[in-house]
Amino acid sequence: MADTTTQAADTALESRAARRAARLARQITAFATEHGGGAEGQLAHIARGTVRIALVGANGEWGNLVAPSMEIARKAAELAGLTLHDDFDGELAAKVRTGPYEWTRMAGMQVGGPANPAAA
Repeated sequence: MADTTTQAADTALESRAARRAARLARQITAFATEHGGGAEGQLAHIARGTVRIALVGANGEWGNLVAPSMEIARKAAELAGLTLHDDFDGELAAKVRTGPYEWTRMAGMQVGGPANPAAA
């Protein structure tokens, strides 16, 4: 009886992970389609097992998705046909196009952008 319950729980977890990977793959594909018909990415742990999927479109636009595990992130990238890089530097970073918004946010008050919020 316990084996059946354990198997059912494992199957449910696998099914949930497969659905999450498929959902992320659809989002990656939509991003790629919207930004020049292709995308490349990089996976990085961010916190408590969660993984950031950094995306760079063919037109240089960029975005992020978050996956609950590295396994799900890798499966989503595979399903979407996403080219993965080991690091977000060099070749991949050179493809990122930033605009005025990003530059003012990075520079903050120095170039007339919004100030960083005061500490509470």
